[in-house]
Amino acid sequence: MPLNVRDTCVCWRARGGPTGPGGVSTDQERPWDEEAGGSVKKAKRQRGFWQELPILIGVALLLALLIKTFLVQAFLIPSDSMQDTLQRGDRVLVDKLTPWFGSEPERGEVVVFHDPGGWLNETPPAEPNAVQQVLSFIGLMPSAEEKDLIKRVIAVGGDTVECHGTGPVKVNGKALKEDSYLFPGNTPCGDKAFGPIKVPKGSIWVMGDHRQRSQDSRYHMNLKGNGTVETKQVVGRAFTIAWPVNRWSWLPVPDTFDQPALNKAVAAAPAALGLAGAVPLIIWRRRRRTTPAA
Repeated sequence: MPLNVRDTCVCWRARGGPTGPGGVSTDQERPWDEEAGGSVKKAKRQRGFWQELPILIGVALLLALLIKTFLVQAFLIPSDSMQDTLQRGDRVLVDKLTPWFGSEPERGEVVVFHDPGGWLNETPPAEPNAVQQVLSFIGLMPSAEEKDLIKRVIAVGGDTVECHGTGPVKVNGKALKEDSYLFPGNTPCGDKAFGPIKVPKGSIWVMGDHRQRSQDSRYHMNLKGNGTVETKQVVGRAFTIAWPVNRWSWLPVPDTFDQPALNKAVAAAPAALGLAGAVPLIIWRRRRRTTPAA
């Protein structure tokens, strides 16, 4: 004979399960285990906050290290060479991702690069404390061992750059209008005229915005590269001022570097090579047409 609802409730009582009115269990949060003789399963205890804290810190440090190595790194501005664009004590964020995809520095960008050799004095840096070492490791402070500089790219590989007298700076014969970023009272050449200099392929010519206080490419023309910096030494482009908060701003490329004429000299080289290669082909075809058949 089939059991009805009442019989089912009686059976549940007979097995020892606590029930309330209408046969509904009053202990639903504690399941019964028939195989263990009705013993209650113990719920797994979750880890406490202090137990998980070391794991969270480790993951955060790992992510910070990956970001510093491949994406973005903070750099402290130690001098006045980039005034008024950058002030001493500013912290800038540098894009380190795009160089991994073969991107080359472009004219007008503010870039951080390693000392090519002989640009910085050899005075040993002060020994950093433990806090500075940690901040440097995760990319919130520059490393004391790294000798890095920050300047503006004026010319790239294949360009011819020069500056005489009181200026202006010329790239491929085209004058730059530098009023938007040049330090007030400075002349484009500063106190160091130069050029014309042909920038080698895979290199850049850099200058500080505060020309009177910047030991840039102009002052290292006696070194290898004639004052230029190889692009493999470039850490990345500084794209924003991150600290202090009241100084927050982007670091765009000035409009003067968008002049189409700057690229004419570079663009003319492939065209000239193409023309030089086409001339012999044209002469050869004309001779074939005029030569009588045997």
